[in-house]
Amino acid sequence: MAYATAAYTAWGLFPLYFRQLAQVSALEVIAHRTLWSMLFVALVLLVRRQWAWLAPLLRQPRLLAVSALSALLLSANWLLYVWAVNNGHVLDASLGYFILPLINVALGYAVLGERPRRGQWAAVAVAACGVLWLALQAGRLPWIGLAIALTFGGYGLLRKTAPLGALEGLALETTLLTPLALALLAWWAGQGTAAWTQAGAADWLWLLAAGPITAVPLLLFAAGARRVPLATLGLLQYISPSLQFLLGVALMGESVQPARLLGFALIWTALALFALEGAWQRRAATV
Repeated sequence: MAYATAAYTAWGLFPLYFRQLAQVSALEVIAHRTLWSMLFVALVLLVRRQWAWLAPLLRQPRLLAVSALSALLLSANWLLYVWAVNNGHVLDASLGYFILPLINVALGYAVLGERPRRGQWAAVAVAACGVLWLALQAGRLPWIGLAIALTFGGYGLLRKTAPLGALEGLALETTLLTPLALALLAWWAGQGTAAWTQAGAADWLWLLAAGPITAVPLLLFAAGARRVPLATLGLLQYISPSLQFLLGVALMGESVQPARLLGFALIWTALALFALEGAWQRRAATV
């Protein structure tokens, strides 16, 4: 429980970290995050002597292709999130992670053939009403939240069906993205627009911290996921968007109009229905 809580708390506090890099473009932040995450994870694998998965991988081109797609979805999710935080859209980013569990239900139904129960469909319907209300209030779809939820939902779907563990999967994904990250960093340096060539010591420390800041919560999550029920993880995961929402309002000065708050309230109601329906089903199964 402590491992999983620490992981979700760390993810919820991410806006505080990315705000330290507000002067760096979101795409360059992602390039650094990819590079330093790859090196950090490689170091962890080296210390643990956890390389046996590499040899079979080279004989599975389909797995490499799927990993390349999941890497693209992950990098797109990172890019959207960092851009949202650094451009004053923390609440929109938190919305994405609030609706993510419901996106997972829809993807499970459409792609994996899972059949949600009536209570779960009711939760999805209430959440859809919340998203529609937010769209009506803004005069447009809440595209930031939806894009964050869809990219991470798609990433989670691919990771769910892949045979690699969390650490190995992140190592492969960041390795596949590293050549592109290096090429972009070199190109920006050649053009004289790279932030890293002009960064001071403090900025460099923040950039280098992207490796452990990305990998450590994932390792904590993996440790927690092996020890607690999935239902417990499902409830704990709301720590992250709740913290992001509070940070956006309390520390970053984002305002929530009462009409817009109604849309969030509908989504929170959907999450409550989702959690209560699951608890009811588990209780019925033990009777």
